[in-house]
Amino acid sequence: MSTSKPDFIVVLKKDCPTCVLVEPVIAELDAAGRSLQVWSQDDPGFPATVSNVGDDRDLQHSWQLNIETVPTVIRMEDNTELERTVGWDRAEWLRIFDVDELAPDLPAFRPGCGSKSVEPGMPEKLALKYGDIKLQSRRIEIGGMEDPVESCYERGWSDGLPVVPPTEIRVVRMLAGTTREPDEVLGLVPPDLQSCTIEKVAINAVMAGCKPEYLPVVIAAVEASLIDEFCMHGLLATTWFSGPMVIVNGPIAKSIGMNSGGNALGQGNRANATIGRALQLVIRNVGGGKPGGVDRSTLGNPGKYTFCFAEDEDNSCWESLAEQRGFSDQQSTVTLFAADGVQGFADQKSREPESLCRSLASSLLSVGHRKFAMLSDAFVILVPEHQRIFADANWSKQQVLDRLTELTTRHGSELLGGVDGIAEGMPDFVKDMELSKFKPGGLNIVRAGGTAGLFSAIVGGWLASGDFGSSPVSKEIVL
Repeated sequence: MSTSKPDFIVVLKKDCPTCVLVEPVIAELDAAGRSLQVWSQDDPGFPATVSNVGDDRDLQHSWQLNIETVPTVIRMEDNTELERTVGWDRAEWLRIFDVDELAPDLPAFRPGCGSKSVEPGMPEKLALKYGDIKLQSRRIEIGGMEDPVESCYERGWSDGLPVVPPTEIRVVRMLAGTTREPDEVLGLVPPDLQSCTIEKVAINAVMAGCKPEYLPVVIAAVEASLIDEFCMHGLLATTWFSGPMVIVNGPIAKSIGMNSGGNALGQGNRANATIGRALQLVIRNVGGGKPGGVDRSTLGNPGKYTFCFAEDEDNSCWESLAEQRGFSDQQSTVTLFAADGVQGFADQKSREPESLCRSLASSLLSVGHRKFAMLSDAFVILVPEHQRIFADANWSKQQVLDRLTELTTRHGSELLGGVDGIAEGMPDFVKDMELSKFKPGGLNIVRAGGTAGLFSAIVGGWLASGDFGSSPVSKEIVL
């Protein structure tokens, strides 16, 4: 095989009718003295009538040349590609090879076949073997008779449900979901303050069952969890119920198929389920936040497996949560909240904003305990039928929040421990104060849920909000 720089590279395979069709054309060009380098993907003896045929059964050259279809002809100059054509198109071959006549007996056009380098799973294998991707994480070999899923359980990588074994191929495939470098460090994950890279996030996204296109959302959720104001370490260590709730806004929610409608907080949607789970697995597997260790929750809540949904921004009469927090409607974001479980709210009779606000306020007062104030934040997840009551009356989101704040503000004497025979409550120094249930900005509203049913939800938060606990945080999603 010649080692000089060829003027033309041809990549083909014997198992392709079009490649077989053009064999005499390549032989004719070779005999005419054209400087050709032929790479055969499946048979180094094909084509037998051409002098300079290289063995590319390992597909290294096909991968490096980014071949998607065979035959591919590439015109070169000083080892630099100038142009290429795929399949058999006589007019294109005449132009590229600069000849007047070529294979007049052949049809004018035949499409090519898929390159072996793009067969399912092959791009990832070739990227690992020949590319710049060098995974840094420790490899763990398991025995041939071991069950990979059981091995993940035994090594403590699971949240209690089966995880997808994070093979190198799966991790490389996951990393293709972002343009960010695998070795980029996002920060130190509590409680062990271990360095977390994009690669580590990808590994846990694989285990959670994510698709590659979900990875940017998972990365943003991890980044948000590391913001000091969110206080992930404290959230882990609390004996309260809370865990991270992830709310996704912007175009990416729709593009990856997230659920913001019926059963948005329930099972059945892969993106919702696995994005929230991936965040929890990062905290567990990178940071060491495991139940019985630093995670000291007395009861926990099912949302500590996963609690993730998208806000329903279509047909909403209000700005989205992301817009409310300073982002544009073209930015995709995640917002994290230290959330308890879901408290259902039913009001099927109110048809005016004042009545519905009073009804909501009555339920909001029970967050944590009716005799608590200025401790928890809360989210109201308002369904479309309830939002329509406010829309029909032209009430803005801020009007609703202001009215709910007024209705949940009480005199301190009502909240003291010991009142009405209840020991729980606020200390004596608040007895002459007017106390809102929530701190300023501590009550938020998002729209989600099915279009039928006057059933909204209240999600209370950790009994440590604001400066001495956790505040909601938002992060833009970077592809």
